[in-house]
Amino acid sequence: MARHLVIGNGKMLLNLDSNCYIRDIFYPYVGQLNHVGGQYCRVGLWAGGAFSWLDDPAWEFSLDYIEDSLVTNVIARHEGLGVELQMNDGIHQRECIYIKRVVIRNQSPETKEYRLFFNQDLMIDGTEVGDTAAYYPDNHTLFHYKRSSYFMFNGFSDEGGMMQYSTGIKRFHSAEGTWRDAEDGVLMGNAIAQGSVDSTMSFRTIIPAGGQKTIYYWMSIGQSLEEVKELNQYVQDNHPEKLLSRIVIYWNHWLGRAETNLGNLPESVARMFKISLLMVRTQIDERGAIIAANDTDILQYNRDHYSYMWPRDGALVADAMSLAGYQSVIAPFFTFCSKALTPDGYLNHKFNPDGTVGSSWHPYIVQGSRRLPIQEDETALVLFALWRDYTRHQVIELPQSLYSNLIRKAASFLSQYMEHSLSLPKPSYDLWEERYGIWTYTAASVYGGMMAAAFFTELFGDYERSDHYRNTAESIKEGILTHLWNDEEGRFARGLIQKDGRWVKDMTLESSLFAVLEFGVLPADDDRVVRTMNAIKEGLAVRTNVGGIARYTNDYYFQQSGEIDKVPGNPWIICTLWIANFEIDCARKLSDLEGARRTLEWVVSHALPSGVLPEQLNPYDGSPLSVAPLTWSHATFVQSVCKYAHKYAELTASP
Repeated sequence: MARHLVIGNGKMLLNLDSNCYIRDIFYPYVGQLNHVGGQYCRVGLWAGGAFSWLDDPAWEFSLDYIEDSLVTNVIARHEGLGVELQMNDGIHQRECIYIKRVVIRNQSPETKEYRLFFNQDLMIDGTEVGDTAAYYPDNHTLFHYKRSSYFMFNGFSDEGGMMQYSTGIKRFHSAEGTWRDAEDGVLMGNAIAQGSVDSTMSFRTIIPAGGQKTIYYWMSIGQSLEEVKELNQYVQDNHPEKLLSRIVIYWNHWLGRAETNLGNLPESVARMFKISLLMVRTQIDERGAIIAANDTDILQYNRDHYSYMWPRDGALVADAMSLAGYQSVIAPFFTFCSKALTPDGYLNHKFNPDGTVGSSWHPYIVQGSRRLPIQEDETALVLFALWRDYTRHQVIELPQSLYSNLIRKAASFLSQYMEHSLSLPKPSYDLWEERYGIWTYTAASVYGGMMAAAFFTELFGDYERSDHYRNTAESIKEGILTHLWNDEEGRFARGLIQKDGRWVKDMTLESSLFAVLEFGVLPADDDRVVRTMNAIKEGLAVRTNVGGIARYTNDYYFQQSGEIDKVPGNPWIICTLWIANFEIDCARKLSDLEGARRTLEWVVSHALPSGVLPEQLNPYDGSPLSVAPLTWSHATFVQSVCKYAHKYAELTASP
């Protein structure tokens, strides 16, 4: 499972796989709706009578992006056909337009005719029921539509516009789709089809031996036929070559505010830093939702996906992007959360990109006892991230606009949702969404959220509330140090669970205990933090050639091994980077940064060739597991690089 190439503009998102096939088109929100749903929008080449789809094993691919941009740069070679393709894909920085440039290089000793075929396999609004695909003679295009979702396809070569086309039935009875019709190099020309349908179009060009020609292909998306016609005309009037160039220029400028003084980090890490900033940007809807991941291959496993806004992921991603200087990009996230907050002051498990509540597996009642089906850290971390953003950028208008509807309401909930006998937050689900109890990670995040609320209320002169929130935070800190520290093991417990009416420490070793440092409960050099982090480094290390740090001992999610002593769980990108962050925070001299630098290089070495980072890795061969790209992975890499750069500058500064 992976999406090797990702492009977007905050209104739409498009994913391509390792064969450069479109697998997902999200519109009108990033993450919602998916109009391909993991199907294959194939690309094929007819060369002098021989035909090949790009998923033929004979093709060799090099997947990359044009430097500092969200325009792909893919090389595909087929030795048998004597041809090389260079493909560039981009989404207009403002309009919902996808553009593809294909340079065909004839590497054979004779002049050849080439026909390039594009298959459009859509599931408009997420279902194949009731779609229409049709030829539109007014502008010689193909278009698909259902309700208020329209897609128009066009292109040209030196020899002219669309050569052939066809529409037809797919995946119904014996019909496979019009892509099968392309394999003889000729399309039937059926002008319309409805139901479960696809379409295919072709362009031709003649190339002398050793020469090259360019074919352009594009898709415009809108809410009406008139809108997509206008966007199609916009591409024709401005020329797709110029538009692709402008997309590159836009992203070059967008990266201009990123940190450039990265100390002694190698060029590979600096490049991955910029790729990660761009990857995170593709996963953020302009209306505020920060989506966890949009790789729909995960549907094969549980018929649900990661195309949701988890407030936890969103808050941590927002914090990282704020640290990197992208305050304007993440400011709408906090407004999104303000609107999503319940009247009681907490955030639900997860949300759809349009702000509606997402699916959940947290029950409201268990064995006759009622529960609030939340992960409390998700509410707390929004406040924590908002305060950190304010301290960096001093944009007071943002928290002022959110003061009543987000800051005070959420803080009031957090201060009341307490297990007073322990001075800790009441039980909720953990950050991994797997178990119910009082967790060190959650308690630390609530401490951070309450301190943020105390700072905000003081900032706005609300001193009584500020004192109350600060006292609550200090009480939680005391509760953490009293009830979640284990002297015998010399580290913090994962949390407390109820057994036979009493609270018992869960001593499973957990990478998320990093929260005690991250959210300000204790400083990095506190002996309890040091001992806990050293226990994680030792006990959760993956002892294979792949390396990395697991989430926790005997992690079952996508488990690949029963050798728990050797492989306590699959290596996760974020968990490995948490160790690097700890080492950066502890560094007192340049040599102390060596381990963190090696970790950043390790992350680069385990990215996909295009720079995409997965959630976790196979502990034996390093291949990606679960979804890719995972927004949280890229954001944590951004955070670690920024922290490293700042610490390096601090340690090398003149006295």
